[in-house]
Formats: sequence, structure tokens, C-alpha cells
Amino acid sequence: MEYCKRCLYPANAKPAIIFDEEGVCSGCRYHESRQNIDWREREKLLREFLETYKKKFKEKGNPYDCIIPVSGGKDSHYQTYLMKVVYGMNPLLVTYNHAFNTPLGIRNLNNLVTQFGCDLIRFTANPTSVRKISRYMLKKVGDLTWHYHAGIRTFPFQVAVKYKIPLIVWGEHGFAELTGMFTLEDMVEFTKWTRQEHDMRGFEPDDLINDESGITWNDLAPYVYPTYEEIEELGVRGIYLSNFLYWNAKEQADFVISNYNFKTFSGKRDRTFSLYTKTDDHANDVHDYLKYLKFGYGRATDDASMEIRHGRMSREEGIEMVKQYDHVRPRTLDTYLKFLEITEAEFYDWIEPMRDPDIWEKNDQGKWVVNDSVVNHAHDEGIDHVRVQQVGDKTFSEHNKGLYYHDGLEENRESNEVAVRANRMDTLDFIVL
Repeated sequence: MEYCKRCLYPANAKPAIIFDEEGVCSGCRYHESRQNIDWREREKLLREFLETYKKKFKEKGNPYDCIIPVSGGKDSHYQTYLMKVVYGMNPLLVTYNHAFNTPLGIRNLNNLVTQFGCDLIRFTANPTSVRKISRYMLKKVGDLTWHYHAGIRTFPFQVAVKYKIPLIVWGEHGFAELTGMFTLEDMVEFTKWTRQEHDMRGFEPDDLINDESGITWNDLAPYVYPTYEEIEELGVRGIYLSNFLYWNAKEQADFVISNYNFKTFSGKRDRTFSLYTKTDDHANDVHDYLKYLKFGYGRATDDASMEIRHGRMSREEGIEMVKQYDHVRPRTLDTYLKFLEITEAEFYDWIEPMRDPDIWEKNDQGKWVVNDSVVNHAHDEGIDHVRVQQVGDKTFSEHNKGLYYHDGLEENRESNEVAVRANRMDTLDFIVL
């Protein structure tokens, strides 16, 4: 397997990645291209764009001038801060509740609404339908969180049409940030095609209705996208703030912690060293473990690669994170096996045909093993030539002890434990409402 000589991504990274003649991946080149953008001019474009919408909807008497899809995470806090405080918009917050919430996630969503004084519409998927959809899509494509992505990418558009609010504001474009799927010159906006092909793995809701799944139309209401006529008549657009503003998730997390009481995880997590990402649910731990079972890499590769690109972590330090986390079976797997009413043997049997043969093979004992890892490419030729210069703000510095877990750093236990005690529950269980 070929691995990026700057970060840690393999050549089979999803949804797509390419390497140039120096062995550097498209995600690293995307990040590098930020230095060539006139961010002052981009911010001016954003300000003018938002002023147009603000004026138009004030004249129409609509109390809301944009929609922000939120989960309560650090991006939700930062996006709402930008729209409400910096640009003077009056956003309507919209949440698709996937029903797999952590106590910390519920706490942070409450905090978001309280801190910014914004109205929130929240749609809660019922657990019976969620179980049917998660179970079927796990077996079909290895994704127990299909309903997350379908709901998060669809429900805000249903609200946009119903309340006649045509502007939807997203934070970063995730696929561009991770693997460089688009360039910053593209100024890409949300499309129904991306929603279906990447977020929903090529499936629309009606594709799930059959005798095997037991899923009916009654289970699928939040995933039905408005018609083309409805979208065009209203002129719905979905923009990404990371096209207009220099995006640095770590600095933004630091900002909302210091100024808006956002709380992070505490203690060691199963799948990553980052304490501020994916705080709202832990089904994502299983989702990420499935990525490892299929493609041989996981969340530690994602998070460490971002740290390397920002110069806060060396490639060698990132490889140590991959060794520690990427292969780990998450403790919450038991929670979701119980919820889905399947055995662990069934779980692995369903995933077996989805393992990428370029990275997985069976040994003489019939056990699946990876045939390569970035760990084996720590000293490849050309690595030093493309290294990122290190900055003073190192990932595992004392200043960052609330943002990243490391055995040598003192833990910050207050936030997560308060949320858990308030809900009187196990940290490995989930909350529907």
C-alpha cells in the first residue's frame, strides 16, 4: 500500500485520494493551498453575501435569514457564533436527532441554545425505525449510521422549504479537508449528488424498502429530500464557511471552550486521542471501527494527519497514535450489538465481504490480518523532503491538555463526568432524547 509521505493516509482512503510525484496526498495539498488564498477578500465576499440575505428577509418579514444544521459539537458552536455574533444574522438552528446521543452531547446542545439565544427545531427519529435502518444498512454496506448522514443532509432542506429559508450554512467541507476531494478554488456548495453518492452511499430512502429490511415509508420520513421544483422555486443554497474563512478546528474548539462553555471529553477514548471531536455520539466509535475493518485505517489516522498538516505533530508522533488507536475494538460495540439485536459473530460475518483485499488477507489460521500499515513506512525515501515545519503549539503541550489525551498530560475530568452524573447513566450507553 502506498502512504502519503507527509501525513498518514493510505492510497485506499475514502471517498477518494490521489498522490502527486512527491508522494504527497491531495488532502495535504488542499491544506497547503490555504496559504495562497486571499482570506481577507474571501471574508469580504461572505460578508456581502450574508448582507444580501439579511436585507432580503428583513423586507419579507421572515424572522430567520439562514439555517444552521447543528449537533451541539464544536463546529455547531463556532458556526453559530459567526452567524449570530460576528455577522448579525438570526439563524434557525436545525437538529436531526439520530437517537444515539452521549450525555456530553445533550449537555452541549443545551449549552448551544442557551449561549446564543437561537431558536432550535429538533426532529427525533424513533428508535424502532432507527434499529431497522441501522441493522439493514450495516449488513448491506457496513454502515450503522446511514440514518445519521441521511437525516443530517436531508432534514435541514425539509425545514428550509417549509419555513421558506433558502440559505443553509455549513462549517467545513469534510471530504475536502480530509482527503482533498475538492480545491478551494472550486468554492464548492452543497449538492444533492454529494448527499446521495457519498453521505448516503448511493441509496435513496425508497431503496431501503423491501421484505428483507422490513422498512416501510413510515420509517423514512426524515430522509425524503424535497423535490427539484421545491428547491428551485425557493432557490435553496448550502454554503461552506471554510471556503470563506481560514478553518482551524483546534483553534475554534479552544475559542468556544474559553468563551462559550463548550465541554470536551475527559480521559482516554477508544478510537482517538482528540477530546473535542465527535462529542455528541459514540456510535461514531463503531462507525470508525468499521472503517478500520474495511480499509485498514481509522480515526487516529484522520486526527493525526490534521495535526501533522498544522505542524503540531511530527509524522513519527502521528504513527505512534495510529499504533495505539486504529486497531482498537471500541467498548461501545457491545452497546450497539445489543441495540441491533445481533451477535458479534454476525457483525464480523456481515463485514467480511467488504474488507478491502488490497490491505486485508487471511493468515494460515484463517484470521484476518492487515498486510501493511503506515507503521511500516516511517522511513520511506522522500519523507524528509516534504515535511511540514513544526510550530510551537505542539499537540501534546500543557496548554492543550483539555483538547488531546496523552498519558503524560494531567486529565481534565470535570466536563464529561458532570454530564454523566446529571443523566445517571453509564458512559457507554446512549440517550434518545
